[in-house]
Amino acid sequence: MYYLPYNINLKEFSRDLRKNMTKGEVLLWNVLKGGKIKGYTFNRQKPLKYYIVDFYCKPLNLVIEVDGKYHLNPEVAIRDAKRQVILEKMGLQFIRYTEEEVVFHRPRVVDALMAKVEQIELGRV
Repeated sequence: MYYLPYNINLKEFSRDLRKNMTKGEVLLWNVLKGGKIKGYTFNRQKPLKYYIVDFYCKPLNLVIEVDGKYHLNPEVAIRDAKRQVILEKMGLQFIRYTEEEVVFHRPRVVDALMAKVEQIELGRV
């Protein structure tokens, strides 16, 4: 997909989220930034349509979400699922990790992310 809608009204909120990232988001950002994943550029706290995603890679059409305990709430989980379906209909692919996975099992997270990137590159997803 070439163009994804950008909601200018989310710009300030997105900046605030970048300034106040969770521990898991910071740790994952340190893995993603600077093209460390096969040279791909990722944005953090990226507004897409009416939502802000944790991390986004345009060339791969890939969204990465780091879900804290807040996302275990059934109402939040339903809202997350609906949001994901809307964004997937725009041609985006999702990977979700829990905050715990990123903080305590980062090598496993990075391995899974690398496998996903390779699948996308090979057109198997």
